[in-house]
Amino acid sequence: MVDVTQKEMDNCTFKSDTVLSDVHLHCPNKRHLMVRLNAVGQPVFLSHFKILWNTEDLPSEKHVREAATEREHQYRSGDKLCDQDRNNLKKERELNSEGVEALLDDDGDLDVVRRPRRASDLEAEDLLRDKVYPVILMKGKDDAFEDEEQECACSDVVKIEHTMATPLEDVGKQVWRAAFLLADYILFKRDMFRCCSVLELGGGTGITSIIMGTVAKTVYCTDVGEDLLAMCEQNVALNKHLLEPGRGEVKVKELDWLKDEFCTDPEAPYSWSEEEIDDLHEHCTVVMAADVFYDDDLTNAVFRTLYRITRNLKHSCTVYLALEKRLNFTLRHMDVTCEAYSHFRNTLNDLENLQDRKMKYTVEPIKLDFCQFLVYERIEQL
Repeated sequence: MVDVTQKEMDNCTFKSDTVLSDVHLHCPNKRHLMVRLNAVGQPVFLSHFKILWNTEDLPSEKHVREAATEREHQYRSGDKLCDQDRNNLKKERELNSEGVEALLDDDGDLDVVRRPRRASDLEAEDLLRDKVYPVILMKGKDDAFEDEEQECACSDVVKIEHTMATPLEDVGKQVWRAAFLLADYILFKRDMFRCCSVLELGGGTGITSIIMGTVAKTVYCTDVGEDLLAMCEQNVALNKHLLEPGRGEVKVKELDWLKDEFCTDPEAPYSWSEEEIDDLHEHCTVVMAADVFYDDDLTNAVFRTLYRITRNLKHSCTVYLALEKRLNFTLRHMDVTCEAYSHFRNTLNDLENLQDRKMKYTVEPIKLDFCQFLVYERIEQL
């Protein structure tokens, strides 16, 4: 939950038991509008994410390398830089050559390396990592919201309601890098997904399903929790400008990985009709999930759900899984490890080696050299 003090409304402070996605701190938009409190009292923000159809607007890998070389040259040429920045560059070189071990200091503690910035870097507004400045909408201030709506009611802006920080069980209410990565791939390969029927597992705020809905015929965006699904449904409504008739339809549905059956109770919100289940089984050829592999029990549940659904599909399908490999220092290992990622890979191997007369799964990595259409940090751990 976000603690916003009355004294410093422009600075958000987060409690120690919260999980924070730094996607929002990268500021791909000018500001974040706090539009309401959700059912559990968490502030809900509205952010605008611009689709860069002209990918020349983004820095290429070549430009990134040139900037790094220029930065290193400045260090060598004796520019006036503080000792801390020099140490940071040294640690950055060590990390590149030694791997995760370079993240530890002399005592074995996790030492976070921050890249030095030049004054000219700070002028690159679209690439700033800056403070978040939420705008709190008060009664009688609807004009501000309407102005923002008019400014961003265009075909290259995705509007997403989300939270800034949540307890672990509510992380689906935030936007994560892997969702952007998968959205990039959809936009890059949009002809391949055109007119497909798609299922997303753990859709969260719905941003990836909404992007898929611009090209696919039908997208079933699924998750669990009425509050989260209501937020997702609101985001689908906010982006109806992207989902005009003739384009895709995004249906928000409940799908609990810990249950073996679809929710078909007509009294339950976001339940499935028998016709929708039949449609999924008859026509689905794409399944996707982004950043749902952070807990071993949930990872097991995701793969059980994948197996249960794909074996009932009429056609063969492709499953796209995007995730961020997170480095964590653990007392159990006294080292920096990627336990959640390791468990994901082991479970993925088990699926590929599964002995099933009806099903066969083949796993292939996708190169990440495709274009970037959304503004976020595409880090090596993606």
